Amino acid sequence: MHSFLKKLIVKSVMRPVKGQKLDDSYYTPYQIAKGLRVFRVTIFAGLKDALLICLGVLSAAFGLKGFLLTNHFIDGGATGISLLISALFGTPVGLLILLVNIPFLLFGLKILGPQFAIKSAIAILLLSLTVHFVSFPDVTKDNLLVSVFGGFFLGAGIGLSIRGGGVLDGTEVLAIAVSRKSGLTIGDVIILINVIIFSTAAYFLSVEIAMYSLLTYLSASKTLDFIIEGIEEYTGVTIISVHNDKVRSMIINVLGRGVTVYKGKRGFGKTGDVKDMDIVYTVITRLEINKLNTELEKIDPNAFVVMSSIKDTKGGMIKRAGVKH
Repeated sequence: MHSFLKKLIVKSVMRPVKGQKLDDSYYTPYQIAKGLRVFRVTIFAGLKDALLICLGVLSAAFGLKGFLLTNHFIDGGATGISLLISALFGTPVGLLILLVNIPFLLFGLKILGPQFAIKSAIAILLLSLTVHFVSFPDVTKDNLLVSVFGGFFLGAGIGLSIRGGGVLDGTEVLAIAVSRKSGLTIGDVIILINVIIFSTAAYFLSVEIAMYSLLTYLSASKTLDFIIEGIEEYTGVTIISVHNDKVRSMIINVLGRGVTVYKGKRGFGKTGDVKDMDIVYTVITRLEINKLNTELEKIDPNAFVVMSSIKDTKGGMIKRAGVKH
């Protein structure tokens, strides 16, 4: 292995203490090889996230400029607020997308951490620039097709960005924050926000546009659910791994989530040999699934992982930070 690559792995993956000499001879070949695998996983995950976010930006921008903008249709969430203000005052929607999402990004920085906030900020900035500077063909004037396919491409873009570890619409972050401070679920908060948006559209634009816009929102919502494989607001994750201690530590220290450890037995082989082991269970939001998968790949690529949709949770670290479940 090239000496530069070894030093890069030592500095970025091993993370030596301050003052320690960056000498790769300090580490065994096994440690270097393990560090190389972690380095590869990290680079691959970063490239995959960047590709998904770029595809998401292009899809969302196409849905906005190819369908919704020219027909003055709106969507829910922060994008819907931007489209509504643009329809009322003529302000460039690209600029509005950036400005409206800034408060949500600040919430995301506090709630979900700097990595999520940075990815989301880049994604929203790219969407803003793409909508403002890139031209897309005006596909159709049929109101039904505009509402359905505009919502489809917009929802696909938001879903791809979520798969990439960021968001193009920040209202879900606000919903998480409000749900932690109140008895409302995330779904309740999102519905309340969208009721206000569509009621405003019905008053200032027209009832017909508001109804078509509601169809746009439903199309985008269903497409988003399809892109992220039907994952609901919360996801229960059961992890069976021989490195269960490292997995538990990663969930607590990296994701900042609580864990429940079950004592179990693993059966394997033709004779059904049984081996005692700990089974790790945690509950995360769907925005954290991508990060969990990346961290698990670093620790144990052969871990057996079962994910299940959860409609809602009460207590724990999902709604009230700092309380383990």
